[in-house]
Amino acid sequence: MVDQTEALTELGEHIASKMPDAVRKFDVRVGELNLYAERDQIVALLDFLKRDSMCMFEMVVDICGVDYPERSQRFEVVYHLLSMRLNQRMRVKISTDEDTPVPSIVGLHRGADWFEREAFDMYGVVFSGHPDMRRILTDYGFEGYPLRKDFPLTGFTEVRYDDLQKRIVHEPVQLTQEYRNFDFLSPWEGMTSEIPGDEKATTEEEGA
Repeated sequence: MVDQTEALTELGEHIASKMPDAVRKFDVRVGELNLYAERDQIVALLDFLKRDSMCMFEMVVDICGVDYPERSQRFEVVYHLLSMRLNQRMRVKISTDEDTPVPSIVGLHRGADWFEREAFDMYGVVFSGHPDMRRILTDYGFEGYPLRKDFPLTGFTEVRYDDLQKRIVHEPVQLTQEYRNFDFLSPWEGMTSEIPGDEKATTEEEGA
């Protein structure tokens, strides 16, 4: 583990020395190298990581968002990279706010297309230069961004099929009272105070 940490530290130092304008800092945690990068340099940095002979991170495994509402730049965009040739993994993190777009890396990694769309759909992070920046998981006309910490648990609207109108309708969420009357006798909801079979144990104890 020590040798692995040293190797990753050397790799981090190599990347930081070659891309000083892109890398703010780096660390090694749980056997993986984490780079903290400048948002506007993300394309140049990932291009270097893809082509440099000591890196060769040619595959983007995932791109995800993280929300920290208390920060001025509340979102982190996290890139998970894999070098199959060198059997290494790396995590690159950048920060942005609700209004500042992140440069798209689709031109560099075609597989990032849907990952970026998902981050936009769930968090509202916009990727400039993306060829098709639209929602991918939520329904048409969906309001808000479901994975933001301030998004209400019930959402804003619900979608259902209206048999009278013979079409799908969107309407404000309503929590009707009938959904709060729980049937605790149902085996799916809970158990009664007496479990079937308890009466036999009581009879045997009394007989003893």
